[in-house]
Amino acid sequence: MSDFDGTKHGFLFACTNKTEKECFERLLFGTERAYGPVVIRIKKGDLLFLNNLSTNVLYGVFRAVSDGKYNIQPDSWSGKYPYQVKVDVLGKPIALENAKIILKKIDMGRYTILSGKKLIELLDCFMPDNLLFNTTQNPNDREPFRIIMAEKDGIRKNKNVGPIFEVPPIEATTFWDFLRQGYGSTNKGNNKYPGVTPALIIYNLIWRYTDPEDLVVDPMCGSGTTIDVCKEEMREVKGYDISPVRSDIIQNDARKIPLENNSVDMIFIDSPYGDNVKYNDHPEDIGKISSETEKFYDELEKVMQECHRILKEGKILGWLIGDQWVKNKFTHVGFKIYDRLCRYFEPVDIICVARRGQSSHTGLWFNRARRFNFYLRGFKYLIIMRKTSEKESRKSRKVEWTNYERVKK
Repeated sequence: MSDFDGTKHGFLFACTNKTEKECFERLLFGTERAYGPVVIRIKKGDLLFLNNLSTNVLYGVFRAVSDGKYNIQPDSWSGKYPYQVKVDVLGKPIALENAKIILKKIDMGRYTILSGKKLIELLDCFMPDNLLFNTTQNPNDREPFRIIMAEKDGIRKNKNVGPIFEVPPIEATTFWDFLRQGYGSTNKGNNKYPGVTPALIIYNLIWRYTDPEDLVVDPMCGSGTTIDVCKEEMREVKGYDISPVRSDIIQNDARKIPLENNSVDMIFIDSPYGDNVKYNDHPEDIGKISSETEKFYDELEKVMQECHRILKEGKILGWLIGDQWVKNKFTHVGFKIYDRLCRYFEPVDIICVARRGQSSHTGLWFNRARRFNFYLRGFKYLIIMRKTSEKESRKSRKVEWTNYERVKK
């Protein structure tokens, strides 16, 4: 990744008493999808550490002998931890007690990527005082420390050393509030583009619902945010737009997508909310139709039908949409889009995405909203839908609720 070019980094893995033995026997570290965004950033030669959560022991120091990948050994840990990296040991494993204290001091967690001084500080924890130069010690016992010393020297000499990098964690609630349009050090789309999509929306969707090399499609690609996120997160991607602004976006009308039936692993759409924004001069742009008319929803329903056709069964569509309030009239665009989507897909969830960077988010407009008794648009809906078979949609289920008694004071 461009964030880490030319730099050696440190990564933390976790195990338990049940999984530690397999880590050492296979010389393979693995984790679940939640930490996949960290694993795919591991490059051959990076340094790795293993924390046994059951015993509070930190093992080191390991070197990656492969890049971090998906399913290097699919049968390992019964398939529970598919995001993996092959490792070897720098001499022999060194075990440190009180892992929680060490990691807290270094300020390192599962989403943290260390480099430079912080990585050297962690390596120092594995270097006993004066042990390297103890002439009475067996030379073979000193070898791991010589290797660690060499690693530290290499890190010091590297001029591309960056700060601690935190990989964005996957959102856990149905309220998403992103302070920036992008993440990391590379551009994701163009934040000057009208209605540009926050990159972490796409990041969260693909890490919840796809794996590396799955095909993601954006039929209304705008400035290309989906393309940039998918490439960085190792997904295949196709971006279309009726009026492309860059060469890797394919010119196409979303009402007829040139892909085969049941061929796509995930679809993301940030569609127009009406005719409130001028995206381009193309006469067939749906964004030229008012959301106060049924024609607007009829045309977007054609897009929904195409999405249903190309999406594989069981796979996910994410649709970002906002409501409209203009000249004392409210239009519940999000509800209407949700209603149309339910004709073709099964609801999974609805996320509330905070709106930031809006031209109306100024002191002047806040003052007007209070004085003239109206509300500024504070959020968008991210509607998450799944394509199901007819058999699945007819299937009934029974939920057994756990009822908790109220404790009387």
